[in-house]
Amino acid sequence: MWRLGLLKKEFPRYEYQRRRWERDGKTNVALALQVDAISQGLANASFLALPVFIIASNSSLDFSVFEMVGLVIWVLAFAMETVADFQKLAFLKAMKQAGKKRQVCDVGLWRYSRHPNYFAEWMVWNGLVIAAIPSWLALQSTESSAVWLLLGVGLLFTSRVMYSTLVYATGAVPSEYYSVQKRPAYTEYQQRTNRFFPGPRRNS
Repeated sequence: MWRLGLLKKEFPRYEYQRRRWERDGKTNVALALQVDAISQGLANASFLALPVFIIASNSSLDFSVFEMVGLVIWVLAFAMETVADFQKLAFLKAMKQAGKKRQVCDVGLWRYSRHPNYFAEWMVWNGLVIAAIPSWLALQSTESSAVWLLLGVGLLFTSRVMYSTLVYATGAVPSEYYSVQKRPAYTEYQQRTNRFFPGPRRNS
């Protein structure tokens, strides 16, 4: 990214965040940026790490069905995210070589979701949440009911927050705000392709 000069300008999702702050009447952008950065750091060090903390608390050497299912989902989702990213890079490279600008990537996984990489990233986290279920159940015998229930709610909250982040905060919505402006055919792409969850294409 440094070699391509991409670090010399602000990412679109942060530009979109500035627009949100302006809309909400926030005038101290420097403070808002700091609060946003601290919030992300706290999230990464707390509930987003909760599935791994819960799994690490389990001393059992046996693997449960949930752990195996969670691991399989994690691997498949990680592979899907990687494939989607490479498909888009290959598409952009091909369009650049062909001298075509402002084209919409609708090949491979991008034919079934406008953001297959974001969906796959969400499923990576869901895989961890599912894998943490046996360890969470095991904590029922050592933790108070209140703490145990809070940990369970925290696991569900991890999935919900990641979905909201990848769709509304730093993911699909901010990305599409600029894609519609830059790519003339993107509106048609929106009409025939699901935004987040993969599915069959619709007739535009």
